[in-house]
Order: sequence, then C-alpha cells, then structure tokens
Amino acid sequence: MTKDWTAPELLEATGSYWQGCTIMAGVNLDVFNILDTKSDDSVALAERIGADPRALGMLLRALAALGLLEQKEGKYRCSSSAKQLLVANSPGYMGNIISHQHHLVNAWAQLDQTIKSGNPQRQQSSFSEDEWQNSFQLGMQNLANMIAPQLVPQINIGNRHKMLDLGGGPGTWSIHFCRHNPELHSTILDLPSSRKLAEIAINSANMSDRINFTDGDFNQTRLQETYDLVWLSHILHGESLNNCQALVAKAAAALNPEGLLIIHEFILDDHGSGPVYPALFALNMLLGTKSGAAYTETELNEMMTAAGLEPPLRLPLPPQSRSGVLIAQKKAV
Repeated sequence: MTKDWTAPELLEATGSYWQGCTIMAGVNLDVFNILDTKSDDSVALAERIGADPRALGMLLRALAALGLLEQKEGKYRCSSSAKQLLVANSPGYMGNIISHQHHLVNAWAQLDQTIKSGNPQRQQSSFSEDEWQNSFQLGMQNLANMIAPQLVPQINIGNRHKMLDLGGGPGTWSIHFCRHNPELHSTILDLPSSRKLAEIAINSANMSDRINFTDGDFNQTRLQETYDLVWLSHILHGESLNNCQALVAKAAAALNPEGLLIIHEFILDDHGSGPVYPALFALNMLLGTKSGAAYTETELNEMMTAAGLEPPLRLPLPPQSRSGVLIAQKKAV
C-alpha cells in the first residue's frame, strides 16, 4: 500500500520521538504518580525528585501542552487521561510498557547500523538485566490487560478445561481466560525469571487454585502432559522461522484430539509490506534478536497445518488492536 506524504506529515513522523521521549521522562521521573492527588510547582517537585528546577519546569510545561498535566497558578497536577493511563494504581496503567519503550530508544537510533551489519543492537544495552526484565514483564502485563478483556470473550473454547500458556510470562492471559471460562485450569510454562511476577498476579486475582507456573524454556522443555488448549501469545516473533515451525509442532503434539492451538501475533499481510505496525515491529525484532521477525498469515497457517491441525481460522479484530489471532483445531483420531 502506498501513501502520498506531505512535507508536514513526514516531519511529524520523523519528529514523533520528541513526544515519546517527553512522556517517557515523565514516567521515569515518577511525575504522574506524585501529581496524582496533589498539585505542586516545579521548584517543590524538583526538590522532591532531585531535579533541576528550570529543566523540570520545561518538562512540566511540555507535558501540560500534551494534555497530560493541568497547570493552574504555577502548579501542576495530572489530567484525567494521565490519571487513567499513567498513575500506577490505575487499572489502565501503561507506565511499565512506556518504560520498556524507553529502553528501546537507543537501539532504534542505530537502526541504520543494524541494517548494515545484520546484527542486533540491544545486546549493547546500558540498562541492567533486572531493570530490563522488570519493565518488559510488567509492560507485557500492561498490554495484555488492555487487550484481553475485549479479545478473550471473542474466543469460544467450547468444552475445554485444560490450558497451556506457553511462554506466558506474568500470567495475564491465563488469568483472563480463566476468569471468562469458570471451568478452565491453566499451566504457565516460562523461564524462572517470570515466576515471581506471575505468582503475584495469580494470587492477586485469586486464581492460585486454577493457574500454576512451571519453570521451563518453551524451546527446550519437553511437554509431559496433554492439553485441550495451547495459547501462544507474542512468542513466535522472537524466533526464527525454523524455531517457529518446531514450536508450533511441539504445541500441536501436546494437544488432545480436537484441542485448539491459538496463536496471537503481529501478523503481516502475505505481501509482507503491511500493515504498518507489524512491518515496523519486524524491525524491532531485528534490533533485539538474532533471528526474530514478524510473519505473514500464510506462513503461520502453513506452520499450523504442517503440524497436523485443521486449516486455521482468523479471528476478526479491530484495526487498533494491531495484532491478529489464528485458531486451529487438532484433527480427531
């Protein structure tokens, strides 16, 4: 798909990182949590967070210009949008995924070098592994909590009671599936580094009797049990095509007859040059992994049918979801 660009549109797109970095700075400096219930001026707030008053004043004015802060008589407080999206105790909190995006900025600034070398940039990250992992895991939780309440009710799992959430991280999808399907029990299989956050989320949701966490590497761990449903959400884009094929085959082999394999991914059209977000996300995988990519619908369909599943169905999702869901049933014996 082609687009007729104007010069102002092109400059807006190439300068959009200004807005993003401004919001990231507000999140990283804890501005929104501090200004949630109490207004403050730039001098008092600067003393509280250990910032330069003049510089912080510029940031606060920019955040007010973006509509995320309200300014009155030299004092600032959160706007209604910030209260909903950028205050940590809000159900719609997006701060963790914004912190994760902050961690990606340096790599994206070196995209041209990655295109030349073919090697990822984020292995050179200046952030600690714990800091990176925490923002990533909690960021995935932010995104799933945003999408799952609309998506899960659209997925009819029928009379299926045993689910495997492969690479399920903090367990957000398992929680939403079990909440919507009262007879469902789920096992999350992921690296031990995900266990702590997952158990906190599971206990907070009062789901510890229906959701359990098993340590494992989804590429290496042998699946000992069989399941009625295997959920693969945003796992395949971090893997090579060969690894994806092997992972889909492993998941399909773990299904009971007539079990469902459900893949949730950023899915490219078959020509590979759209939609825009999956095409850009493929570059994000180029920057951060050795062989990750976004895959086309045909490539994913072929993986599923090659694994012995019925032809997959694509679940229609609104364009703003930016992702797609493919569902395939294992053939009856």
